[in-house]
Amino acid sequence: MFTIIAWIIIGLIAGAIARLILPGRQGSGWLGALITGLLGAVLGGWISTLLGGEGLGDAFSWQTLIWSVIGGVIVAFIWQAITSRRGTRV
Repeated sequence: MFTIIAWIIIGLIAGAIARLILPGRQGSGWLGALITGLLGAVLGGWISTLLGGEGLGDAFSWQTLIWSVIGGVIVAFIWQAITSRRGTRV
């Protein structure tokens, strides 16, 4: 149970940091930041493993937070590209 709560907290922090790093307008509030952070953590762990790292370590470690933020920025960028394309139909 503690692990789930820890990942939710890390996801929310990582998602908020990723949204601050990425310029532009992002809607959907704290729930969107949480989803961005959780998906970013999964993506960041996968990228870390591909690069020869350990993936995501302990829930409250700097390595986990950094990879989660990197993954969150990628997820937020992809989400912005999808939603901005939808609004510019000709």
